Amino acid sequence: MVRSAAASFTSIYAACRRFTSARKKMAAVATQSNSMILQAIRAALPSAPFSDPVSHPSERTTMHRHEPEQEHDHDHDHHRGLAADVARLLAQPASRRQSLRWLFAGAGAGLLPLAGCGGSASDDGFGISTSTTTGATGSSASNSAACALIPEETGGPYPGDGTNRNANGVVNALVLSGIVRSDIRASIAGASGVALGVPLTIRLQLVNVAGGCTLAPGAALYLWHCTRDGGYSMYSNGIVSENYLRGVQQADGDGWVSFSTIFPGCYDGRMPHVHFEVYPSLARANSAANRVKTSQFTFPLDTLSEAYGASGYASSVSNLARISYASDNVFSDGTSLQMANVTGNAIQGYVATLVVGVSL
Repeated sequence: MVRSAAASFTSIYAACRRFTSARKKMAAVATQSNSMILQAIRAALPSAPFSDPVSHPSERTTMHRHEPEQEHDHDHDHHRGLAADVARLLAQPASRRQSLRWLFAGAGAGLLPLAGCGGSASDDGFGISTSTTTGATGSSASNSAACALIPEETGGPYPGDGTNRNANGVVNALVLSGIVRSDIRASIAGASGVALGVPLTIRLQLVNVAGGCTLAPGAALYLWHCTRDGGYSMYSNGIVSENYLRGVQQADGDGWVSFSTIFPGCYDGRMPHVHFEVYPSLARANSAANRVKTSQFTFPLDTLSEAYGASGYASSVSNLARISYASDNVFSDGTSLQMANVTGNAIQGYVATLVVGVSL
């Protein structure tokens, strides 16, 4: 029995390696039928049934909880062998990638890990992706711990969303021509100023908590923050006529919005932060009355200390020394859902990433 199992494993491993080497070719002809894939796997399997357990699709955690589970005789299917399991998996109304994910995840539970069959989280071929799971009702965030409503926070005195005024009247960046943009470093709609500072890319992933933590493609997010000197365009002295560091983005198919900006400074009395409002759709992101969430996020202290060592942030160093998360009027109750993950450095720039849970 041991010899038979070893021979079966060797055959499966060889088949797996062949699939790995052919993955790019398979991706290029992704429209081929599941039966062709099955034929390639069967060619490498021994004729005798393999009796080690293989998980059924209904038992895998990759199955979305809204998908109906098929009722069947598990013991009967099990004794038909691995080839029968492969056939049944590929017969499911799912993508080839999902079928292979079930197959190799199940085989890994009963055998040694088949490393040659793996793929990265961003794999576009037939590797096993661990970043998201896809079900009948859409995709969901991979980290369920992060799937919680982000706290509601004040928009502060400088929202520029039509809810207050400056010396010239009502301030509403949402209706400006060109406000839907990714790069928010320059002013638009006739203004010509450009904000200077350490480069920062902000990437926020919108998750619909009310919808079972599914991703929120099509939702819109309005974002704004201060300059490296701590001023706000459209409000602060000297930059009332500017509108940089403000922008709107529509979430892509994976719920992401992205902004190219500069690292915000630290003004007296507040921890450094970025404001944002979430809207159900881009079409409704023209009036603050349609917002479904107003919140803020911040940055790790080590990142702040490093960033403020760059030119132009001298006042931020002294202001940061007089404030902490614990004494801040927004973050004193905790930052677990509002602390961005940051990579990079003050020379080449930073990338800040955060999952934002909202109810849509």
